[in-house]
Amino acid sequence: MSHNQAHSPTRHARVDAVIVGAGAAGNVFAAVLAEAGKSVLVLDPGPAWKPADLYSSAIWSRRLRWGGPPVESTGANAFGAGFNAGWGTGGAALHHYGTWPRLMPADFTMQSDHGKGLDWPIGYDDLRPFYDRVQTEVGVSGDAVAEIWRPAGEPYPLPPLQQFAQARLLAKCFHASGMKTAPSPMAILSQDYKGRPACLYDGWCDAGCPIGALANPLVTYHPRAIKAGAKFVNHAHVTRLLPGKTARVAAGVDYVDAAGTTHTVLADMVILAASTISNPTILLNSTGGDWHLGAGNSSGLVGRYFMTHSITSVYGFFDDEETENYLGVTGAQATNMDHYGKLSLGDGAFGSLQWQLAPTMKPNDLLGVAMARADLFGADLTRFMERAVHHLAVMFGFGEGLPLLDNRVELSDRVGPGGTRTPRVVHAFAPESIRLSQNAAKLGLKIVASGGASEPWAGPMANAHMMGGTIMGTDPHRSVTDSFGRSHDIGNLIIAGPGLYPTAGAMNPNFTNHALALRNAEHAVSRWLS
Repeated sequence: MSHNQAHSPTRHARVDAVIVGAGAAGNVFAAVLAEAGKSVLVLDPGPAWKPADLYSSAIWSRRLRWGGPPVESTGANAFGAGFNAGWGTGGAALHHYGTWPRLMPADFTMQSDHGKGLDWPIGYDDLRPFYDRVQTEVGVSGDAVAEIWRPAGEPYPLPPLQQFAQARLLAKCFHASGMKTAPSPMAILSQDYKGRPACLYDGWCDAGCPIGALANPLVTYHPRAIKAGAKFVNHAHVTRLLPGKTARVAAGVDYVDAAGTTHTVLADMVILAASTISNPTILLNSTGGDWHLGAGNSSGLVGRYFMTHSITSVYGFFDDEETENYLGVTGAQATNMDHYGKLSLGDGAFGSLQWQLAPTMKPNDLLGVAMARADLFGADLTRFMERAVHHLAVMFGFGEGLPLLDNRVELSDRVGPGGTRTPRVVHAFAPESIRLSQNAAKLGLKIVASGGASEPWAGPMANAHMMGGTIMGTDPHRSVTDSFGRSHDIGNLIIAGPGLYPTAGAMNPNFTNHALALRNAEHAVSRWLS
């Protein structure tokens, strides 16, 4: 028995709700519950970041990525957990790019429509009012009319962000191919809004945006939660849920602090909002009482149906133009969704495709100019860089990954905090998802060539975003929670975050994450009051 397990844990005062994770969903829940008068304690394993801690540096921004126990990544298309997860208050939303498209109605009915994947237990119309409210609460910039693909909803509260030469040149490529573009819907302020300043277009969004133009939790729901009385404890790594008098009730959670001391928090409601990887890890490590397969896992599906998006990068030079690729935002300046239909790319491909045009490029790091040709070194790299910083343009195709039972978060053999086991992610794209990325690359090369780009090339298929692992549904034997994130097995356990998604679509997940969290948090309050 470990030292932590051999001694009685330190106990906190009982609270109405304990929330595990201070990311996007955790802060939404904390704000809504605290504003309803509930006593709320939020536990997060990382640092207590504040806006003044953020610096415009690719090297420094790595501190905002996952810094906890190692995550093993395996499978034919291994997932980059470190880049996608967050570390500290704000979570992954602290360094997210702010690209906020809505899911399409057809994303909710894939199984019914095509016999593939899964259906959601809700439809687009169930989320629409929450999309509308969230975009007003945090400030989203865009042009709903120009987005001819966008489903019904209120106009954006702010006009679109400014576009620079790289976006205009790539848009001409799409127009030359008979396709349309629109300004990307961005959770970044094009104008001053609710006391926050407008974007500077210096392209450091993934370093956290110290001025607060990006809608990260530090400037949106976190201040609301603090003002309403929610308490946050950082460097608190939750290890397991504690069973109550019966397997149908969770009594609270244990966490380990930075000194290795174990603490117990008892609560009327437990909300898991850690991450798509951490939520299943905590549940699978919670084997007390009658939870032999882990908490909330009578279906055996905790950790299953893990999903990500394929990323297809397409590059080209515009040697007669300055592309200004250092200006703008990290996410995208423009978008195209002409091939969002699940069957639109044909030739064995299945799933949606979204193009994002003209993200800013710094000289180095993961999305930097140098990484566009990671095969070059020495004098060849120098010549490439001298040309690319003036004339390179890039766009990314986000391809839908299907929910597959074998793609999963499971426990490894490594020992983590409090004697728990650390996570392993197993991921491989379905053949039709790989074909989707391949066909997207061919299409992208044709598009940029049609607009006059020289020497176009496509980078290797990558992946980004994480969804699934604690999917919602109507059948307790085929899902982990109901549509409000309530565990089918444990009445006072709510799971939050993109882990609930039964399908991934091809949309960046954070807008839907916010909308779903607001819907489910308000439902929790109404259920509590009744």
